[in-house]
Amino acid sequence: MTLKDKALSVRENAYAPYSNFKVGAAITAANGEIFVGCNVENVAYPEGTCAEAGAIAAMVAAGQSRLTKVFVVADAPLPVSPCGGCRQKLIEFGDGDVQVTMATINGVEKNMTLAELMPGAFTEQHLENT
Repeated sequence: MTLKDKALSVRENAYAPYSNFKVGAAITAANGEIFVGCNVENVAYPEGTCAEAGAIAAMVAAGQSRLTKVFVVADAPLPVSPCGGCRQKLIEFGDGDVQVTMATINGVEKNMTLAELMPGAFTEQHLENT
């Protein structure tokens, strides 16, 4: 199964009873293993979890800490980019040249690097003097 296939498949498991906006994410770790996540809503809206965060948590739980590719998919007219919080989470585990594919379920795709998605990202380099 490809990264795209896995993201599309896990999207079906999203728990989105309030927004009905299901999102699936798949990431490839540095060792080549693929991890997936879907959004999980909560009636207290800020307490939900994004698909990208779920995939990252699965990767870290499996003992991996670097990602090399990202695929995010939703049922929207345009490809949906990761939210600001997820962009920061992705840059924590991936280099600026990591390709992020954002897609619709109808096959429209847009590719950007993490650096393009997160210009001026706050990284560990900002903490070097602490």
